[in-house]
Formats: sequence, C-alpha cells, structure tokens
Amino acid sequence: MKMVRSLTQWTKTLSFPSRISPKSSKENVTNIQAVTPSHSNNSLSPPYIKTNNEINAIMNDSTITEVNKIYPDPESEKAIMSSVVYCIHHKEGCKWSDELRKLKAHLNTCKHDALPCTSKCGAQIPRVLMEDHLKYTCPLRRARCDFCNKEFTGETLENHVGNCGFEPIYCENKCGLKVQRRHLSQHKAGECLKRLLPCRYCSKEFVADTLAVHHNKCGRVPVVCPNRCEATVLAREEVETHLKDHCTSSVLNCNFKDAGCRFKGPRYSMEKHLEENCQQHLSLMCNVVTKQQHQIASLKTALSRLSLNYSGTLIWKISDFTSKMAEAKTKEGMELVSPPFYTSQYGYKLQASLFPNGNGTGEDTHISVYIKILPGEYDALLRWPFAHSVSFTLFDQSTCPEKACNIVESFIPDPTWKNFQRPSKEPDSLGFGFPRFISHEMLKKRHFMKDDTMFIRVKVDPSKIVAV
Repeated sequence: MKMVRSLTQWTKTLSFPSRISPKSSKENVTNIQAVTPSHSNNSLSPPYIKTNNEINAIMNDSTITEVNKIYPDPESEKAIMSSVVYCIHHKEGCKWSDELRKLKAHLNTCKHDALPCTSKCGAQIPRVLMEDHLKYTCPLRRARCDFCNKEFTGETLENHVGNCGFEPIYCENKCGLKVQRRHLSQHKAGECLKRLLPCRYCSKEFVADTLAVHHNKCGRVPVVCPNRCEATVLAREEVETHLKDHCTSSVLNCNFKDAGCRFKGPRYSMEKHLEENCQQHLSLMCNVVTKQQHQIASLKTALSRLSLNYSGTLIWKISDFTSKMAEAKTKEGMELVSPPFYTSQYGYKLQASLFPNGNGTGEDTHISVYIKILPGEYDALLRWPFAHSVSFTLFDQSTCPEKACNIVESFIPDPTWKNFQRPSKEPDSLGFGFPRFISHEMLKKRHFMKDDTMFIRVKVDPSKIVAV
C-alpha cells in the first residue's frame, strides 16, 4: 500500500545529526531548528520553528501553498531539504539517516511507520508489528479454537476461550485427571475417585477411593456370628458383646477357672456344671485364699522393711497423750513403744519405750523413757557390746522458737551391762534409760504438749564418746 505524504507530514519530528552548511548560513537559515514534541501512536504534531525574528508558525498537511508561505525562498527550501536527518522513528529502533528530501520515500518502507490495519479494524499498527497484530490481536482476525476447531473472529474467540466445552481441564477435586469441560459435572458426580460418597451402613461420608478400606473396618457392616448360632445377622461392633453374653454356642471357661477348674463347655451347659461341682469349687477357693494370705504376709514384711528408718534418729510422735496418761494411772506398768529403727542400713536395731506414769524411781511422778536393743538381721556382723551414745530430747513446742526450752538427756552405754550385749531372740524387757526423764508438774509448765501431742527425738551417734 502506497502512502502519499505532504512536506509537513514527513518533517514532523526531525533530528539533525549535523548542522546546515555554511552557504545556507549566509542566507539567514542558520537558526532554523527542529524541536521534537511529544507524540503517541505515531501521530505527531507539527514542529515548532524558531527564526531570528522570533516568528512561530504551525505546519499542517493542507496544501503546498501554505508551505510556500513558510519557506518563500527556494534556496532556503533547497538547503533545508538537503539537511541530513534521522528517521522520525529512530527512538523506536530505526537506524536510517539521510537527506530530508529522502525521508518521504523512506517512511513508505520503514518497518516502524504506522499503517492502518489491513483487516480494517481501525487500528494504526507499525509495519514491524502488523503480522503479529493480524495473527493474534486484531479483533477482526479469523481464528480457530484449538479444542473444538470452530472458527471465530478475534473478539468472539477471546470470549470463547475459557468457556469451550471441549477444553480439557483438571478436576476440581484434585483427582489428577483432565476432563473436557462439558463432561466435568458428570465426572465429578459419578467417576471422580476423590468425590464424597456416603457409607451405606453408617451413613458417614468418605472419599470414594477410601470407601473400600472403611468398609473393612466399619462397625455397622452386617456379619454372621462366628459360632453359627441361631442369632440373625449382627453389626460387626456388636459381635464381641454377643459372643460374651448372648451366644448360646460359645464355648466358655468355668467361672472358677482362676481357682483351678479346667471345665470348658457351651453356655447352655455351664449352669449344670456349676450346680454339680459346688464342693470342688469351694475347695479350690479355699486353696486360693490360703495362698493369698501367705502373699499378703510376705508383702507386709517387705513393706515394713521399706518403711524402716535407717538414719539412726527417731522422731517419735505421741498423740492423745491425756487419755494415755489417764489409762496409765489406772493400769499399772502401761508402756508405750515406738516403731523400731536402725542405726544404719546394716546396723543395730533399736526401739524406744515410754511410761506415761513413770517406772521404778519415777513411778507416779515422772515420765520414764528407755532404749531397747532388738534382735536384728545383721547382729552377727556387728561389734558387741553396743557402744553408741544415745540421747533423748523432749521438744518444747513454743510458738517462739527462740524461747523454746527442750529437755535433753543422754548416756554412753556401759560395756559391762547386760542390756548392751548381743540380744537373744527375746529382747530385754526394759532396756536402759531415764526413769525420771521429766516430772508431771514440769510437763504442764511449758509447751511440751500442744494439741495433746508431744514429740520425742531419740538419736544414736557412733562418733561421740561423750554424752550430750
């Protein structure tokens, strides 16, 4: 397509790589200068021309006579037309540069120059982009859908793309399959492995490809009794209860199995077995009780060993002392004994005793305290006679610890005394201690009793040779 341009059109935006010749400068055209205005879509405004007389004129594409009014001097026009210029599209990438008079011919072939769309869509498209425009962006182009092979114009094709029923798209349930858009609803409803389906037994919903696994575990799946009894079909979750409590064909162990009865039989025969073997079952239960009693005794012994005190120090708590004192006054020789304790893990076994109403020289007037040596498990390995110092402390339970006044008595055993020799199986009945430990009157003067409770500490120390 050939285009005819006026002088003003092909001089719209000019860039001069060199100044005009000296000859032209003598003819008062040295100050002619082209200014490049802003433009868009290859539609440019006429250049702004500045002369020595500051005359401004706007060039348009009307007629040649208007151009002659601007350039009345043929020599000046000739000089300007011979000026070397760049293509008006040099910023778009055109590298053409030549005399101004050749610009018109160049623009007819310049690939960056805009032409009307050949499909007559009304757009002005550069030659270099015309082929892509006609093929991809022209709204009047003719194109076929890649999926349904129907022909559309460019605008209708754009609306058709994304809605074509033949286009394969991924299933929305993420099953991994591509399905034509027109078949997608049918696929999701009846074929998709990731669709939700209700279990026909428990009515809960599961993904289709996991439903078979669920059926293998579903508690509501109907099953037959494993014993083939007369019961009708059962739910899987009810089978265990049925076999345990209701199945008439179940083979059961006798209720006295743990006692030693070895009978096994169906449920219907169990009642008869129990009636006919009462004496045998009673005998078996008696044997079980006897064994359990021995076990309990053994456990008690083990527990008492675990609870023994191996520290060599006993804190003895004596509660309800008033009632025990009253009982001691009416009952001669009433003695209170402490829990046994050891001087160490493999040491001497000791026990403290207390007479609330006194003993010997302290009878009726004092509290008497004593220490006994009991037969221990490791006596054969210990040194005899017993030689550790022993001290008794009655604590003053005053609310002000600084004002408390404890009662303390101690002694070092005499190796010649029988009380400190290795004990026989029967321990000494009294032991060794203090018959006049504290008087009844002194007991009332301070806070040795609080809430009807007193505390006595018995401490055995092997390192001390002086009683404290």
